[in-house]
Amino acid sequence: MTWAAEGVRGLSPAYFALVMATGIVSIASERAGFRTLAVALLWLNAGQYVLLWILTMWRLVRYRRELVADLTDHRLGPAFFTSVAGTCVLGNQLIVLAGAYDIALWLWIFGLFLWIVLTYVIFTNLTIKETKPTIDQGITGGWLLAVVATQSIAVLSALLAQHFEQPRRLHINFVALSMWLWGGMMYIWMISLIFYRYTFFKFSPSDLSPPYWINMGAMAISTLAGSLLVENTVDAWFLQSLLPFLKGFTIFFWATGTWWIPMLFILALWRHVYKKFPLTYDPLYWGAVFPLGMYTACTFEMARAMNLDFLLAIPRVFIYVALAAWLATFYGMVHRLVTLPKQTAAARRGVP
Repeated sequence: MTWAAEGVRGLSPAYFALVMATGIVSIASERAGFRTLAVALLWLNAGQYVLLWILTMWRLVRYRRELVADLTDHRLGPAFFTSVAGTCVLGNQLIVLAGAYDIALWLWIFGLFLWIVLTYVIFTNLTIKETKPTIDQGITGGWLLAVVATQSIAVLSALLAQHFEQPRRLHINFVALSMWLWGGMMYIWMISLIFYRYTFFKFSPSDLSPPYWINMGAMAISTLAGSLLVENTVDAWFLQSLLPFLKGFTIFFWATGTWWIPMLFILALWRHVYKKFPLTYDPLYWGAVFPLGMYTACTFEMARAMNLDFLLAIPRVFIYVALAAWLATFYGMVHRLVTLPKQTAAARRGVP
C-alpha cells in the first residue's frame, strides 16, 4: 500500500474544515481591504475543495468500511458536517469575490442535499445504536459542526436571495430564516451538553481538542447569518416584521461568541503551556482557524448591518490573528504532507 493510499484510508472526515477556514479567512480579508490576498485564497480554496472530494470518493470506493465506521462514531460522525459547511462557504466566496451566482446556486443545492442526508443519517444512527459511550467519552465541540453546517446554508441562502427577483427572493429568504432559527435551537441543545461535560467530568489536555473552538465559531456564523437577514428585511415582509427579534438575537449570538474567546485562549494556554501538551499538526486545527476567521467576518457584517461602527476596531485587529492562525496551520499541513512519504517508508522498514 502506498503512502497516498494509506493517507486516503485514514482521511479525517473533518478535513473539509480546511475549505471552511480558507474560505472565511478569504472573505474576512476582502472585508479588511486585502483584495488580492482574498482572491488568491479563493483560487486555492477551489482547488482544495475539488481535491478533497476526489480523495473522499476514493475513500468511499476503496475504503468504505473505514468511512462508514467514522460516520457511525459518536466522536467522528459530526465531523462529516464540514463537507456541508465547506461547500456553502466556498459558495459565499464565489458570490462575495467573483459574483459567480450560478456556481454558488449549484453549491447551495449540493450543500442542502448533503445537509439533509448527513443530518438524518448521523443523528438517526446515533439515536438507535445499541452500544453508546458515556457523555464524557462521546461528545466534543465537534458536535457543533452540525450547527455550523446549518448556519452556513442560512448564510448562503441570504446571499443568494439578493440576486433573485420576487417571489424566489422571498422563498429563499424564508429558507435562510428557517435554517438560522433551527441552527440557533440546535446550539442551545448541544452547548448545554458540552458545558455540562466541561464542568462535571474530569478534563485532561487531550480532551481539549481544537474543535472546541467551534463553541465560538458556531455563534460567529450565526451572527453572520443574522446580520445578512437584517440587511434583507427590505426584500421580505416577514423579515421586516421580525426586525427587532433579528437584531436582538444577532447581537445575542455575537456576545456569546465573544465571551468564548478569552475562555478558549486560557484553556489553550493551560493545555500547551501549563500541561506541556505537544503542539503538532492535526487536521482538526482547521476547526480552530475557522472560528477566528468567522468572528472577524461576522463582526464586519454586523457592524455594517446595524451601523455599529465602533465595533470595527475589533475585526481590523482580529484579521491578523486569523491570518496568522491560517498560515501556521497551512505550514503544518504542508510539512506533514512532505514528511509523510518518508515516515511511511521508514515504518515499513521498521525504522523508529
